[in-house]
Amino acid sequence: MQGNLIKVSIMNAKRILTSLVCGSLCLLTACDSGSSSSVQPVDPIPGNELTASSDSSTPIPVPESSVSGSGVAVTNPPSGAANLAMPTSLYGIWKPYHYVTLEEEAVAYPSMGSGFAANFAAFGNAGRVIWSTSTDENCWIPEAQGTPKYKRGCTVSEGIGYGMLISLFQGDWDTFNRIWTYNRAFRQSPYINGTELMPWLVGTFDITNVPSAVAATDADLDVATSLILAYYMTSNAAYLNDAKLIVNAIWKHLVNTEAKILYSGDTPVWKKATSAYNLSYFSPVALRLFALVDTDPTHNWKDILDGEYAYMTAIQQAGVGVFPDWTSVTGAPIDPKNGSATKTYWTFNKESVRIPWRIAWDQYWFQDPRATQILTTLNTFISGKSGGNVNNIPATNFSYASAYGADVTNTKLSVQWLGAWCLTGMGNNPTWLSNCTTLFNTMPMETSLTSYFPNILQMMFSQLMNGLYVKPSNMGI
Repeated sequence: MQGNLIKVSIMNAKRILTSLVCGSLCLLTACDSGSSSSVQPVDPIPGNELTASSDSSTPIPVPESSVSGSGVAVTNPPSGAANLAMPTSLYGIWKPYHYVTLEEEAVAYPSMGSGFAANFAAFGNAGRVIWSTSTDENCWIPEAQGTPKYKRGCTVSEGIGYGMLISLFQGDWDTFNRIWTYNRAFRQSPYINGTELMPWLVGTFDITNVPSAVAATDADLDVATSLILAYYMTSNAAYLNDAKLIVNAIWKHLVNTEAKILYSGDTPVWKKATSAYNLSYFSPVALRLFALVDTDPTHNWKDILDGEYAYMTAIQQAGVGVFPDWTSVTGAPIDPKNGSATKTYWTFNKESVRIPWRIAWDQYWFQDPRATQILTTLNTFISGKSGGNVNNIPATNFSYASAYGADVTNTKLSVQWLGAWCLTGMGNNPTWLSNCTTLFNTMPMETSLTSYFPNILQMMFSQLMNGLYVKPSNMGI
């Protein structure tokens, strides 16, 4: 035991040093379909010293987990094939494998766990979404050596946003509140720069373990979205007050006000004239909700919504009908230079798989004609490739345009890709949507040490397709 304690102490010291040196240098390799890799250094600009958060004195009260929803409208299911029981069944598989509470890990790893309660004393009960196995030593749990959890000690901010949305639409308030608590604790950790944006990569329930303090835009959008929806479902102002802090930080750090689109991250490397943009980070529902609750007259969220839609539409129309994973500010495919997509950035791949879900959500709730157009163009493309048969969807990551590179052919159509192609039917092809939803609902959730990404997308796509994305009626939009 003494040896373990020494090893843990050494690793914690190393983690603190790593977060200080690399916090502003690393970002964005969470969405993989295979094993997790080490964080890639992408920001060469030094001097971004980390300071304590300026707003960590008074904790936001955590609402009771038994709070019930109110003012919620019944939304018609997206298709006649919707099955409300299906996402609940998947949740019973996803949650035990990919979610853990502070108490559970404190008991499992007593040497590390002795500090967990102190970390979260000001915030309350916490839980985290577990990332896939990683080669980064900051993500290893010494006391778990020899078990499947050994190299699964990290959580990515993306997973926190997704986890909050998933638990919200499942009506699991205890899990929702615990994940929110985890988010708040790391946003206010003294080991980051106090922006109210969550660090992209953090470890267990140890707020000193922040391998990368860079923010990933999609995560903060999803966290703020879930909190705003929680407020309208419960009337608990604690959710709204915290959401406003994040929304303000997003405007300050993650919005390109000149181009009227969202940056991919908050550090200077993502804000150069040559920086890469990620279309799967565009959440039109989030921007609509921000416009609803943000009272700062200088924050024109509608401009950003319109700018993002114009940007996406122009990119889609200039290619074969799909999107590249990464684009320049002018809309051309571009290598993000973070080691994640050097050989695939021009293809509709592991980033863009989320685009149909985000746009279909906007179509489902707000029927924006721009969403209809984007989804219809995608559906026309895949219908042509499959002969209109959902059983014949190719296992291919299609090239945005042959001038940039070839398609990437795979041996198996992954479940998250089946779901993404299904959701394109929400534009103007109800037969496709119904047939594809039926097929998607037969897909088992296959958990493994590297299944974080396909499992979490399967969970969210299933909730949307099967009618669990219920829009609160009291929002007034």
